[in-house]
Amino acid sequence: MEATHPVPDDAGLGAAQRMLKMVGTLTADDLVLCLISGGGSALLPAPLDDLTLADKQDVNRALLKCGASISEMNCVRRHLSAIKGGRLAAVCHPARVVNLLISDVPGNDPVDITFGPTVPDRSTCADALAVVDRYQIALSPTVRDILVSGWGESIKPDDFRLAHLETHKVATPQMALDASAAVARAAGVPAHILGDSLEGEARDVGKVMAGIALQVARHRQPFEPSCVLLSGGETTVTLLGKGRGGRNVEFLLALAIALRGEPGVHAIAGDTDGVDGVEEIAGAYITPDTLERAWGRGINPNDSLADNDGHGFFEALGDSVTTGPALTNVNDFRAVFVDRTMMGPGGEPS
Repeated sequence: MEATHPVPDDAGLGAAQRMLKMVGTLTADDLVLCLISGGGSALLPAPLDDLTLADKQDVNRALLKCGASISEMNCVRRHLSAIKGGRLAAVCHPARVVNLLISDVPGNDPVDITFGPTVPDRSTCADALAVVDRYQIALSPTVRDILVSGWGESIKPDDFRLAHLETHKVATPQMALDASAAVARAAGVPAHILGDSLEGEARDVGKVMAGIALQVARHRQPFEPSCVLLSGGETTVTLLGKGRGGRNVEFLLALAIALRGEPGVHAIAGDTDGVDGVEEIAGAYITPDTLERAWGRGINPNDSLADNDGHGFFEALGDSVTTGPALTNVNDFRAVFVDRTMMGPGGEPS
């Protein structure tokens, strides 16, 4: 059943209700095989009693714009759901439940993958309320009452209904990085994985990655060029401008600005599901002449970054990366290539 992402819709609500109905009459002789991947958080909405789909949509939009981490967003949304936070597994009781998970979240905690509909949740309504207050998210009285009263409490690890539960991770960000590193090494390029769960504001991560790339290019530390620096994880974008956001394009734009056209440094970044933010664009790439080409077109890179308009910036240059739907998701992918052939013996441009 097809539904929308990242903001849930009626089709997703119908799918969730159908799913709950299907498992509501199982016995101890039944086996439930759960195939779960990223994106299900929006595709499988089932508001708690007294909440509407519109309530969930409003909370979802506010969370996407506030700069909260994916774990923080999931904590809030789990406690407003009738199917997440172990509730689907509880409805399956007394059947045996086997989970096969594709992770798209930093750390690969099963409860953060699609809000963990079939795994226990240690977080509480109080934790969710703390996130809401931390980011000053406006909630309707009904939504706030659910969190304050504890009515939205999720299923905990010691719940007897989860006694016949097993979970396996079949694809993770680290697996994707390992595979990418193998491809690079097979092509004769040393690959270094910097982390599979790098988080923070996308523009800040871009600045840090630029610093590492410059150290490699200019001082041959901590790695010898030529090499490729790989990383994964899920950054955030706090929308303050009029642009369309997009974690990977904002990361790349900040990276390009910080590199200032450093010779020999190229980079690509994209969401592994083929959609960066709410755009049908996976990401983009940068080259040493990215800034020069932008200025030549009358585009101020700093203004684009301030306006959260990474998508507009790279579309204007023709440097967007469009893959189409990947039909799976193991988080964001970033690769920064430092090319030794563009440098002199001391690291200076040749």
